[in-house]
Amino acid sequence: MDTIYTAEPYKIKMVEPIAVTTREQRARFIAEAGYNTFLLRSDQCYIDLLTDSGTTAMSDNQWAGMMLGDEAYAGSRNFIHLQEVVRRYYGFKHIVPTHQGRGAENLLSRLCIKPGDYVPGNMYFTTTRAHQELNGAKFVDIIIDGAHDPQIELPFKGNIDLAKLQRLIDEVGADRIPYVCVAVTVNLAGGQPVSMDNLRAVKRLCEAYGIQVMFDATRCVENAYFIKEREPEYATRTIAEILKEMMSYADGCTMSGKKDCLVNIGGFLCMNDDQLYQRATELVVLFEGMPSYGGLAGRDMEAMARGIEESVDYHYIQHRIGQCRYLADQLVAAGIPIVRPVGGHAVFLDARAFLDHLPQEVFPAQTLAAQLYLESGVRSMERGIVSAGRNQETGDHHRPKLELVRLTIPRRVYTYAHLDIVARACEALYRHRRDLKGMKMVYEPKLLRFFTSRFEPLG
Repeated sequence: MDTIYTAEPYKIKMVEPIAVTTREQRARFIAEAGYNTFLLRSDQCYIDLLTDSGTTAMSDNQWAGMMLGDEAYAGSRNFIHLQEVVRRYYGFKHIVPTHQGRGAENLLSRLCIKPGDYVPGNMYFTTTRAHQELNGAKFVDIIIDGAHDPQIELPFKGNIDLAKLQRLIDEVGADRIPYVCVAVTVNLAGGQPVSMDNLRAVKRLCEAYGIQVMFDATRCVENAYFIKEREPEYATRTIAEILKEMMSYADGCTMSGKKDCLVNIGGFLCMNDDQLYQRATELVVLFEGMPSYGGLAGRDMEAMARGIEESVDYHYIQHRIGQCRYLADQLVAAGIPIVRPVGGHAVFLDARAFLDHLPQEVFPAQTLAAQLYLESGVRSMERGIVSAGRNQETGDHHRPKLELVRLTIPRRVYTYAHLDIVARACEALYRHRRDLKGMKMVYEPKLLRFFTSRFEPLG
């Protein structure tokens, strides 16, 4: 069936000029940034596809809500509204606001992990794994094997392999697994979804051993859309109904509101357990703020509450996924290797296949991201060996099978015309890909190196 692209389900009410630069300027900018796209300034980028985190265009309804911000230090009415909305759409009993998703990850890790624990999950995420490891746990990847193959076409490549989870329980014991971390969707697999059937089965298995299930719910609305599209029994269900059922198979979640909650800052930690919530309210005061604001202004909580309500609109999420598919279809038609099927928030270039003449040790994805910016002004992000970091025990690089460049589409920001330009830029670069020679790393921080590492071109 041919893909149907829908026009933007919104009108443009305000515009922001974007930078138009020359190749000579970009050559200087990327060199000054150490060939790391994270270190570029936003006003040096033409089309910025670095991330969808906090880059959303908020609606007039959200901006209006910000004018109703109750900045009381405790008991803000905006917190009460956010709490009501989270309970209505996600179903969790308790919510602790945080300044963003990693604040929630920090709280969850400190609350639940003890040294020597194991935290299984459907592929690592950078900040999530960092918090788990800093608190003494070892991350164990239990995603299905197909998720590590960029070309295999599976409807739910984010699914957890139940046999892998069972083996881990048998090997280390349930008492050393504080929770299973389930990402919906899986970012580093290419924005791949998890099926409702798999979520249900994971919950059933974990309940048998008294293990909690915690979602990384950052892109849960996108996951709900894929369930509606790909699991026949949900075809007539609303996004809100699917989302509520999804969350019923978790004991809690971390949320970066900067994605599917359609805001520029904010997040939260949710749970149903009363005792865990009490401990969370004590800990949040140390790292974030009062339990009723957690590092957020009242106006930000109001914008997030309204964003959650807007996010479950079918026309919004259909267009959101459609933009990703529109870009992906053009790249596939040009023979450019990408992760397939396309996910919910980005198109991932398969840098290993794109630059198949370069070994992973010379950072092909980092090379590709830097060169794409140099050629076109399009900023993207490396998601490969640099993002994977190093093994804490051996000091060696983690060597993921997926060596990717993420073209991340911000919500309600760019038009199809912008995506046409991105596609043409990738096509032009693909034609002279053999000219690229890789890079060497000249500066490397100890943690989350992809943010601030610096590189130099080889040759």
